[in-house]
Amino acid sequence: MSFLISNAIASVGNPTQGSTYSIIITMVAFGLVFYFTILRPQQKRTKEHKKLIDSITKGDEILTTGGLLGRVIKVTEMGYIIIALNDATEVMIKRDFVAAILPKNTIKAL
Repeated sequence: MSFLISNAIASVGNPTQGSTYSIIITMVAFGLVFYFTILRPQQKRTKEHKKLIDSITKGDEILTTGGLLGRVIKVTEMGYIIIALNDATEVMIKRDFVAAILPKNTIKAL
């Protein structure tokens, strides 16, 4: 039956082993790629969004993550803001849901 098994599969010697340094270098390289492609850009976006949220003041025109456009009427201490969507409608939202601060008079231009 030995004629059915090729010599490559039935080799008897010790299997070749890679260096432990190559495994460590590969893991470090993978960690660096992971950091620079995923973690670092996410940290930058988080820092920019935090700065945006902290800069909201009364009178700013904002866009929320839900797609609402409005003018900030009041900024509360507890992390909420009240925005006016039009003359009759006011909405209270959490500051975290602000996607962008728009340039002045953007709502009138629409």
